[in-house]
Amino acid sequence: MNLLSERLNRLSPSATLAMSQKSNELKAQGVDVINLSVGEPDFNTPDHIKEAAKQAIDENFSRYSPVPGYPALRNAIVAKLKNENGLEYSPAQISCANGAKQSVCNAIMVLVNAGDEVIIPAPFWVSYPEMVKMADGTPIIIPAGIEQDFKITPAQLEAAITPKTKAIILCSPSNPTGSVYSKEELAGLAEVLARHPQVFIIADEIYEHINYIGKHESIAQFPEIHDRVIIVNGVSKAYAMTGWRIGFVAGPEWIVKAINKLQGQYTSGPCSVSQKAAEAAYTGTQAPVEAMRQAFERRRNLIVSLTKEIPGFEVNTPQGAFYLFPKCDSFYGKSNGDNQINNAEDLAMYLLEVGHVACVGGTSFGAPECIRMSYATSDENIIEAMTRIKNALAQLK
Repeated sequence: MNLLSERLNRLSPSATLAMSQKSNELKAQGVDVINLSVGEPDFNTPDHIKEAAKQAIDENFSRYSPVPGYPALRNAIVAKLKNENGLEYSPAQISCANGAKQSVCNAIMVLVNAGDEVIIPAPFWVSYPEMVKMADGTPIIIPAGIEQDFKITPAQLEAAITPKTKAIILCSPSNPTGSVYSKEELAGLAEVLARHPQVFIIADEIYEHINYIGKHESIAQFPEIHDRVIIVNGVSKAYAMTGWRIGFVAGPEWIVKAINKLQGQYTSGPCSVSQKAAEAAYTGTQAPVEAMRQAFERRRNLIVSLTKEIPGFEVNTPQGAFYLFPKCDSFYGKSNGDNQINNAEDLAMYLLEVGHVACVGGTSFGAPECIRMSYATSDENIIEAMTRIKNALAQLK
């Protein structure tokens, strides 16, 4: 007898968190596991941000904040959007939440009705379709394989839009692929969306600053669709602040008001001390952001070159984020006697148990032919992990 809600039963558990848990269990048994499954920087939060948090504690920022966040933080975000992105917003168009994850979910929950369709390009971050299902919506998946650098085309987008389409979720730079849409590519998508005024755009830009091609481009820059774009961003990736849990939306004021109404009923404003830390992140020196970006770029170059040396992997060169998403289906159907590889999850489990490297199978990202590796770890770990993976895969016949 199932007493849980239908809403919960529709959801799948997070594959990334599950794989991280399995690798931690092996580590607890004394196994030397290199974890390439987690999506968080391995750097510490910059010192000036930590100092701002300590000061906030001393100054008794210990009470409830306004639901959308302190005015000072929203002003800092408005300035960031203007200075870095050339986008004009007012503080009333900003709402802060407990991480960009909640911000994405808030946007979906205030827009999507039962039966509404939400377009999600694949490969996608594992939580997008689950959030749409939570809102009683229908995820519509557009596949984009490695041959098109994991990016959808305007023609694919046009073909997917129906009278039921309510929104599209676009993530650039992308988790899990690291692909980045250029200004020209975004202009092509914006041109299609301009013809369909009922479709909203949720633009997940959390990896904005981990970018290896120069300038980040936001789909919110196109005036013909600007008033239907909800930007989602936050401090987790750029400032190595995953555990501080501060994200935000920037969008039309009527949508932000709706998000405030929703959030006011189930979490209220995010952590007061974290908000003061985030304010310092946006208003203080950006030098640590660039230092981390350079480190990620060096690691990207290292892992791409090493993975290209592994027979059976097909690899592209990601232009942002800190993930590699090699195509690995050439190993399906192979075994080493004890282990039969039938899919990406089997391969990820094999690499964990035999190679002692934790990756995540691509099925839950909408790409069953790939696995995801995070290179948010040291150069030494990357070199050792790729050696282990190469040796483990060589045993498959």
